[in-house]
Amino acid sequence: MSTDFIEESPAAETTGNTRLNVRLDSERYSALIERGLVDPDNFEMAVRESHQTGEDLGRVLVKLGLCDEEDMLEAIAASMGIHYMKLTGFTPAPDALKLVPAKIAEHYNLVPVSYEDGLLKVAIDDPLDMHTIDEVRRILGVEVEPIVCSGAEIDKARNRFYGIGGATMMSLEEEREAAGDGGDLIVDANFDIDEDSAAEDATIVRFVNQVIQEAFRDRATDIHVEPMEKDLRIRYRIDGMLYEAPVPPAIKRYQQAIISRVKIMADLNIAERRLPQDGKIMIKMHSKEFDLRVSTVPTPHGESSAIRILSRDSELCTLDKLGFSPYHKAIMREMILKPHGIVLITGPTGSGKSTTLYASLSEINQADKKIITIEDPIEYRIPGVTQIQVNPSIDLTFARVLRTILRQDPDVIMVGETRDAETAKITIQTALTGHLVFSTLHTNDAPGAVTRLEDMGIEPFLIASSVEGILAQRLVRVLCTQCKSVYKPDADLVKQVNVLGEDVSEQKFYKPVGCESCRYTGFRGRTALLEMAHMTEPLRRLIVAGASANEIKRLAMQHGMRPVRWDGWDKIKQGMTTIEEVMRVTMEDEFGNEEIREVVAANPEVEKLMKEGKG
Repeated sequence: MSTDFIEESPAAETTGNTRLNVRLDSERYSALIERGLVDPDNFEMAVRESHQTGEDLGRVLVKLGLCDEEDMLEAIAASMGIHYMKLTGFTPAPDALKLVPAKIAEHYNLVPVSYEDGLLKVAIDDPLDMHTIDEVRRILGVEVEPIVCSGAEIDKARNRFYGIGGATMMSLEEEREAAGDGGDLIVDANFDIDEDSAAEDATIVRFVNQVIQEAFRDRATDIHVEPMEKDLRIRYRIDGMLYEAPVPPAIKRYQQAIISRVKIMADLNIAERRLPQDGKIMIKMHSKEFDLRVSTVPTPHGESSAIRILSRDSELCTLDKLGFSPYHKAIMREMILKPHGIVLITGPTGSGKSTTLYASLSEINQADKKIITIEDPIEYRIPGVTQIQVNPSIDLTFARVLRTILRQDPDVIMVGETRDAETAKITIQTALTGHLVFSTLHTNDAPGAVTRLEDMGIEPFLIASSVEGILAQRLVRVLCTQCKSVYKPDADLVKQVNVLGEDVSEQKFYKPVGCESCRYTGFRGRTALLEMAHMTEPLRRLIVAGASANEIKRLAMQHGMRPVRWDGWDKIKQGMTTIEEVMRVTMEDEFGNEEIREVVAANPEVEKLMKEGKG
């Protein structure tokens, strides 16, 4: 089902990562010049821009990068004799939270700070809005003192204090009480308050929209709506890690209505709660189109839903952006320019295999090549490429499409995943008939792909003659460049990732801190750690002889394969990520650091090749 757009609330209006609502005249803003925060010439330019566009002067100064928002607010607050504060890590007094309902906080765009002796202090983004201050004073019956704070911080603090959609959930509770249903919270997953009709209620619609909006603001790739015994948990996956979102206490009561709303948007059967279902939502956000892939499964406490966010307008990643070093790029480009053979990309679920496949295809996507992909699902649309989505419900499987695809006269074929023996056999036959084939496998390392294919019943001589290269990869989070800081890690920890035992006395190591730019996670984005085995004649002979994965790995290293932890160590030294991140995604297998050093010591030319990054 197509949803044209998810309308954003006023709180979602942003200028970059900030939202500035302090509307003052030029006289107030002159405090910025007096403090040396803005150059007079730049200030005059911003004034002219403000007059031409009608946009507030403060927004213009921040948008043009002429002044830092925090410095601006602090200077303006000082000139007005008003206190300025940041809400990061701040928790208001319980009395203040109890006094100010979520609906009041959202409607007037404020958050309570403290309440003492009849005086309520509130953080507000426009302290000269006397109408709002008088209204809050009248409604709550207390004196109100404004404190200056940025709108963006108020939005985040309100979600933290009241939960996502706190005001919306409060409206639902008020409607429920008005209808005479004011009993205790019901936690039975089968409890019905006519969820099917409730799912169409404007309040439930607004709440689900707010959950999706927050996911976009947090750069989430997935939304998990998970019913527990006594509550409903919502989590966002950001840079590969799950973070629990704050939700209102009463949310459990409306869990089936929330799930039903998601199912309606995805055009699923809301009456069917016993079987898993899959669907898709098409939305527009920030003038961009997105596909939300929805999956629901039954659990003892109600249906659980997972929503994957895919951008239809995303630019394809390149090998450079994925974290390929010059050494790895050279090897990869040599493999993907072969006229035939198989290039396999391995790794666990969520390790970026599909993204690497797309990046590889974009490198060779030219008018003189016919490229066909078989995918489940199609995550990116590539101009000039014929893309086919499998559909097992009508027996349109990877194997079935592969059996007929040669009639389309392709030069390059991408098989989204080699899942079974039939697909593996047809893929190898396709490669042996003169086609270049890309595919993925779920294995722990590059040499493990050989034994995985053998387990599927593929003869070793077929693997040796068809496979041109194997790439294993993991994704690690990249340190936020705005807030990372130098520290001295534990020596034993360094030893585990210092693959070659290098001298680290002068090496700088970094740790995450957390700031506005990275949403206080300390990380922003991810990069790939790679292990690439380029097929050589000695390797082919070893595979035909039925060698073990460790024997293949040792010989692959002698021919230039750099283990994934080695690549992680390089990125640690570059200050891109942390030791803990590399340890988290790489496993210490039987072929440890000592074995790696032994191989490298016996092959000085290989060490030089890999260190210099030459393919």
